[in-house]
Amino acid sequence: MSLSHLFSALQVGALKLPNRILMAPLTRCRADQDHVPTPLMAEYYSQRASAGLIIAEATAVMPGCSAFGADPGIHNDAQVAGWKQVTDAVHAKGGRIVLQLWHGGRACHPLLNNGAIPVAPSAIPITNDEFHAPQGKVPYATPRALEDDEIPTIIAGFRSAAENAKTAGFDGVEIHGANGYLLDEFLRDGSNQRSGAYGGSVENRARLMLEVLEATIDVWGSDRVGLRLSPLNSYNSMKDSDPIGTFTWLATRLNDYNLAYLHVMRADFLGEQQGDVMTPIRAAYNSVLIGNTGYTAEEAESAIANGQLDAIAFGTSFLANPDLPNRFAQNAPLNPPDPSKFYSSGAQGYTDYPYLVAA
Repeated sequence: MSLSHLFSALQVGALKLPNRILMAPLTRCRADQDHVPTPLMAEYYSQRASAGLIIAEATAVMPGCSAFGADPGIHNDAQVAGWKQVTDAVHAKGGRIVLQLWHGGRACHPLLNNGAIPVAPSAIPITNDEFHAPQGKVPYATPRALEDDEIPTIIAGFRSAAENAKTAGFDGVEIHGANGYLLDEFLRDGSNQRSGAYGGSVENRARLMLEVLEATIDVWGSDRVGLRLSPLNSYNSMKDSDPIGTFTWLATRLNDYNLAYLHVMRADFLGEQQGDVMTPIRAAYNSVLIGNTGYTAEEAESAIANGQLDAIAFGTSFLANPDLPNRFAQNAPLNPPDPSKFYSSGAQGYTDYPYLVAA
């Protein structure tokens, strides 16, 4: 099968991408104990610079919102300097890279955040999983509901992180509105049961996400800002009573912002929620739409050729194949990923996946 559409150029806001094979954001837990990106991370990302666009992993916008321990931050000078090594390495190989800005919300844990109780729209804990602490699995903490007058501090955290990402040399930013973290928690009614300006109607539940987008656009301009959503994902105990209605409303509303792109996960990690969210979102959204979750090269090619999507973000296949575009171009076998090393430390299962060797 020809993959000519996958290998065609695409204008994504201010960025011209040489192909439509994007690297999805993947938490890998290789930052140091102070959430500073490491030289090993620079090697990892630069290995994958042939992606049309690298979307770097979820990165904490402010202190106290870590959900993984060795996840990176972008809220102090050392973290900015660490990320600058990454962007320099990617750019040196001709790549493009944006940073995913993130607040862990109720998925954070006091054990990682100096005893601080996590915050959320409502005091509802994650119950369909346990937190992976150094001493073993423990229950997630019950979060406390943010007060309305605390929300400007969250927005300011995203704004400051966006400014820091610019200093660190990124080509843009992606707002993490997916997978049961803070902005997604506010959006979906299974986790947002508050009243007032940030609860109740879909317009109110989306308010924080949109205010964060507006603050980020103030820093970057809309043509270097993207947003990631996960309408069906039940990871982190997430549900919405009307995912199609909620997310088509949001997709329509996002047309007002002229974003660089909208990045949508089509499926549920846990397989609990099924449905076609991409078709109604494509009908509602007028700009660049990126699909994610389980696409093969052939399915991605077909989706782009048929106008369903503009680009595809590949996750575990890019994790295990630093030269993924080349492998697609040659119809070559893919390295299998090693899940046991997804969140470990060191180079093994991170920077040691082999490149394709030409015959």
